[in-house]
Amino acid sequence: MQLGMIGLGRMGANIVRRLMRNQHACSVWDRDPAPGKTLAAEGATAAGSIRELVESLEAPRAVWVMLPAGAPTEQTIEILTPLLSPGDVIIDGGNTFWQDDVRRGAALAKTGLHYIDVGTSGGVWGLERGYCMMIGGDEAVVRRLDPLFRALAPGRGDIAPTPNREGRDRRVEEGYLHAGPCGAGHFVKMIHNGVEYGMMQSYAEGFDILRHADDPGLKAEHRFSLDLADIAEVWRRGSVVTSWLLDLTAAALAHESGLDSYSGFVEDSGEGRWTIMAAIEEAVPAEVLSAALYTRFRSRQGHTFAEKVISAMRKGFGGHVEPTAARKG
Repeated sequence: MQLGMIGLGRMGANIVRRLMRNQHACSVWDRDPAPGKTLAAEGATAAGSIRELVESLEAPRAVWVMLPAGAPTEQTIEILTPLLSPGDVIIDGGNTFWQDDVRRGAALAKTGLHYIDVGTSGGVWGLERGYCMMIGGDEAVVRRLDPLFRALAPGRGDIAPTPNREGRDRRVEEGYLHAGPCGAGHFVKMIHNGVEYGMMQSYAEGFDILRHADDPGLKAEHRFSLDLADIAEVWRRGSVVTSWLLDLTAAALAHESGLDSYSGFVEDSGEGRWTIMAAIEEAVPAEVLSAALYTRFRSRQGHTFAEKVISAMRKGFGGHVEPTAARKG
């Protein structure tokens, strides 16, 4: 299939590469021409403008927007819309607020265009590992784009099948889900990221307690000098807390046991806040997820070893780097 990609950052460029590895043709554009030139050398068609990108694709077109949520995505879709024809598809694969998807989907439907929202998880490792995708939009359109999603997904790999799933959607076992109509994909991804906050906070607090087990204020017989890298490693092997986040933590601690290159200044990208907003609207208690979000706010005023662990995990899965000002103090 053909795909146009707008936005060639850490994930956008690697999505293109993974598609091209699977024999799909990609046209690309970014306001910075450098990544487009790099991808052109690898087989993509680099466009000089959004209009040129659209003109390089055959109808019905599919254009994937992979930009920061909010104004950058909104403005790009406004530019893109009049350049497309009825039957074409706009895909938003960023971390957009799901209610914006509902609004956009309804507005684009009036022009004959389709809108698909794709909550995309995989970070900087997606090129090799594949991307877990949570998709919202019309079922027929999602089915038409299935070759693209299948190429991007991780596949079944060596994960054992879950019992009693007979008769269910087999795409889920490949690593991608049609969650429902417009907005459903990003809604599910939003909650995914809220859960991620809680998991990261749990690991971080646990390792902080372990690190302080030799505190001089404790009784001598109650103090332990523990190797955090070895603890993380043994937990990876057969324990009930095994996860990719733990893998990343183990790697960071093995590289730098004190995580001294991290300040512990932890940013949040929006989904955690939106998750708490949804919990409030639904009157659902979310104590752990709320606390994890508030801890990130507090980390910008004073930092603990726990926040350094979170910073290391965020860098590991998403390439998120602490602001320079935060690292300086």
